[in-house]
Amino acid sequence: MQKNLVKTDKSIGSVQNITLIAVIAAVYATITFVIQPFAFGPVQLRASEGLNHLAAWHKRYIIALGLGVFIANLVSPLGWIDWIFGTMGTVIMTSITYLATRRVKHAVTKIVISSVVVATIGMAILAAEFTLAFNIGASGAFPSGSNGGLFAQWLAYYLSVMPGEVVSLIAGGIVIYALSKMVDLSK
Repeated sequence: MQKNLVKTDKSIGSVQNITLIAVIAAVYATITFVIQPFAFGPVQLRASEGLNHLAAWHKRYIIALGLGVFIANLVSPLGWIDWIFGTMGTVIMTSITYLATRRVKHAVTKIVISSVVVATIGMAILAAEFTLAFNIGASGAFPSGSNGGLFAQWLAYYLSVMPGEVVSLIAGGIVIYALSKMVDLSK
C-alpha cells in the first residue's frame, strides 16, 4: 500500500513540475509578445528576462525559460538564428546560474549571482548571435554601428543590449525576491 502512495506522490511531483514549466514558459513568452516592439533588436528591453533568476532556485526553470525563449523568438526578426542561438544561450546561462547557486541559501545572493551570469555570459552569447546574423546577411539582421572587425562588432552589440538587460534583471530581481518570501521556489 505504501508503494502506491510513493508512486502517487512522485506522479504529483511530475505533474507539478510540468505545470510549473508550462506556466513559466507561457509567462515569459506572453510578456515578450506584449512588449514585442522593445523585446527584439540591438537595443532591447525584454522585461521577461527578469524571470531568469528563477533558475537559481530549481533546475526545472532552465527548461521553462528555454521553452519560453523559443516560443517568444518564433516572432523574432532574426528567425531561425534566434530560435536556435537565443534558446541555446538561455539554456547555457540558466544552467550556469543553477550550478553556481545550488548551495546558496540567501535569496539576494542568488539574485546577484544570477544577474552577473546573465549579464555577462548570456549577453555575450546574444552579442555573438547578432554578430553572426549580421555577418552571414541573415534576414532581420542589423548593423552593430561599429566600423571594426568581428570583436568590435561583438562589443558594440554587447554594449547595446546590456543596459536593457540590467534594467530587466533589477526589476525581475525585485519581483523574484518578493515571490521567494511568499513561496518556496525550490519546491
